[in-house]
Amino acid sequence: MRDPHDFDLDEIATALQDQSAYEHRWLIDPATAEVLFWTADCGIDGKTPVDLDELDAVPIDPLPSYVWYQDMADFADLLSDERASRRLHRAIDGRGAFRHFRNELYEEYPHLVSVWQDFRDARALRRAIEFLADNNLIAEDAAERARAEHPDPAVP
Repeated sequence: MRDPHDFDLDEIATALQDQSAYEHRWLIDPATAEVLFWTADCGIDGKTPVDLDELDAVPIDPLPSYVWYQDMADFADLLSDERASRRLHRAIDGRGAFRHFRNELYEEYPHLVSVWQDFRDARALRRAIEFLADNNLIAEDAAERARAEHPDPAVP
């Protein structure tokens, strides 16, 4: 088993969030810990088409959008500013929640943008670590230590 620090956790987190994986896939080469980007037309090297079944790689399936939605709801719940909390909750109610949340945050509460980004990123990194452990690419005890390195930041 590899060490969690062998992997590009940011890239794995990006792959886990990628809801547009219709013509491409993210994969991890367990031998090298390299994150690979595959397309039907260009394979993984950008030139040679290859069937996914021919690759000795672990697919990174994106997590459902409700997982990422819950981060927005949790962030809004943690805010001590009641008005900001209410407005962000209202923004994520219904269709276009991600866009409405982002617009509300950036336009009305720009001082919270970096706090939100740190909060979102910490959770995404922990999910990347969980993915590695769930796919037996790292040991569970190493995963626990790595998750502890990425706690949720304080939310004002």
